[in-house]
Amino acid sequence: MASLRITRFTTNLLNSLSFPKSQNPFPKILFSLHSFTSHAGNDSHSQSLNIDLSNEESKRRLFNRLLYRSKQRGFLELDLVLGKWVEDNIHSLDENRIRALVHVLDLENPDLWKWISGQEQPPESISINPVFTAVREGVMKNLETHSAPETRATPGQPWVRGWDDIKKFRGGPITGNQ
Repeated sequence: MASLRITRFTTNLLNSLSFPKSQNPFPKILFSLHSFTSHAGNDSHSQSLNIDLSNEESKRRLFNRLLYRSKQRGFLELDLVLGKWVEDNIHSLDENRIRALVHVLDLENPDLWKWISGQEQPPESISINPVFTAVREGVMKNLETHSAPETRATPGQPWVRGWDDIKKFRGGPITGNQ
């Protein structure tokens, strides 16, 4: 979101400057960054996404792009959770579910993680998204299967315990590393 604001500011600033076309010191290609910036929270981007499932090549490109976006978010937990879910399910998604996936991928990482892990309740528009619901159900099922209830955050409460929860040495913290 910040990169989008910076790009818009820079573009507006340069557009306000007047250079003769022959003396413009900035090549036009430098300002085509809008195709690389984040569109989180921009519903019109999700709705205008060109989803072409007409041939195998366009499907392959779309699926690879979505798989990459789901595995390379820069937030390890989401990379693992979303990447695995997309890898397992992308070939069975129809056009509407692909749009729902794009909407989930456009969300900000900290909010998405809190909603998927159950630390906070998601907004209504997110909680009715079928892809979000499926991912969240998978995460909750894994939590129920592989973790003890006392090691998890209370639903609706953030996880605040540290890696050194037990006082291990004299003068050390009684709980957590905060």
